[in-house]
Amino acid sequence: MSESITQPAMIEPTRRPAEVVLAAQGVSKQYPVPGGTRAVLDEVDFEVVRGQIATIVGPSGAGKTTLLRCMAGLVTPSAGCVVLDGTPVTGPPEGLAVVFQDYSRSLMPWMSVRHNVELPLRGRRVGKRERRERSLAALADVGLSGNGELYPWQLSGGMQQRVAIARALAYRPEALLMDEPFASVDAQTRADLEDLMLRLRIRRNITIVLVTHDIDEAVYLGDVVLVLGGSPTRVETRLPVGLGPDRDQIRTKAEPEFLEIRSHVLAKIRGHRGGAE
Repeated sequence: MSESITQPAMIEPTRRPAEVVLAAQGVSKQYPVPGGTRAVLDEVDFEVVRGQIATIVGPSGAGKTTLLRCMAGLVTPSAGCVVLDGTPVTGPPEGLAVVFQDYSRSLMPWMSVRHNVELPLRGRRVGKRERRERSLAALADVGLSGNGELYPWQLSGGMQQRVAIARALAYRPEALLMDEPFASVDAQTRADLEDLMLRLRIRRNITIVLVTHDIDEAVYLGDVVLVLGGSPTRVETRLPVGLGPDRDQIRTKAEPEFLEIRSHVLAKIRGHRGGAE
């Protein structure tokens, strides 16, 4: 079945300041259903500046994954557009990488860790020597130096997700999209991976958009929290997070600002019932 009944109109992106890396401009999405269409997203608007982490939360079924797929160029919006570095996204762009929740299915079990990390670079015709250098540097960045010749099935779940993150980093994207990336690991591993992303954001100056169901995670990681709501879904609330770059799992989560933002987000989400992801 077609993704949409009619071809979306081409829209010229609005001019944005140079520091904006990724923007959703009036993104709407409808799916065909018997007797008509069903609207999932309705004129979603937001922008993310360079080096910023934007987290997206909302009630179950609000369309968070649909929005992320539109941003990644995997799904075509019915209206509006996504803009990466001033260029409309009409398919998976070179300057963007995605990390999904199911790391075990995204890694090739018959390939070594290093070759898994190098895999996307082959499609870009990056030379063998540079592929190796990039993969080893990315593995070092995620704390997996010395594990390149192992296979994914020899690693724990948390280590496998680090491999998936390293593969995205080796691609050297302008922006990184993450869809519930830590939902399948235990609580301690999740905390470690959250702290890893904070370090990587500083070290690589990478722009990150992260979808999560975990409100604590959204506030802890985010420079801004985008709360989705309504039916069809819009960005209902944009909450700047002024916790600074130096965050700690215990100290930060006890700060009054953290608790206030967390309560605000929770109240917003509990006030809505979802549609379909």
